[in-house]
Amino acid sequence: EWLDSMLCPDIVYPVPVRHIVSRAFGSGFVKDSFHLNENYGSLRSKVARNETGFAWAEDPPSRARHFVSNIRVYEHEQANCLRVKSNLLVYRTRQEQTTPSFFSGERQDVLVEIEGKLKLLERIVYLDATVIASHNLAIFF
Repeated sequence: EWLDSMLCPDIVYPVPVRHIVSRAFGSGFVKDSFHLNENYGSLRSKVARNETGFAWAEDPPSRARHFVSNIRVYEHEQANCLRVKSNLLVYRTRQEQTTPSFFSGERQDVLVEIEGKLKLLERIVYLDATVIASHNLAIFF
């Protein structure tokens, strides 16, 4: 239900791979390589899979907290859209782990107004780490 109420059917949701470069040589992200590169169908599949009882990567479920801060809202070139930047910190533990996983970065979102409601049209997550030290990425950023 929340997918339909919060996401546009043509959503794009990439998490590009970071690499170390001098500022003169680019943004620090690989152009065509992603940790995740989701769309509405793949996000719907993830949610549906979690409801089957066979989602071993998340059974038992992770315990995760999402902290979103420094929210900045900007005008978008389209009249019914907003561009939103925010900082993200995800704290996650699994099963008996004593060391949590942390994911920090910046989210760049585009929200569009549809029938009086804001829906997510685009989310790009720029993680701070170059390597993800986690067994899976079965969570949402």
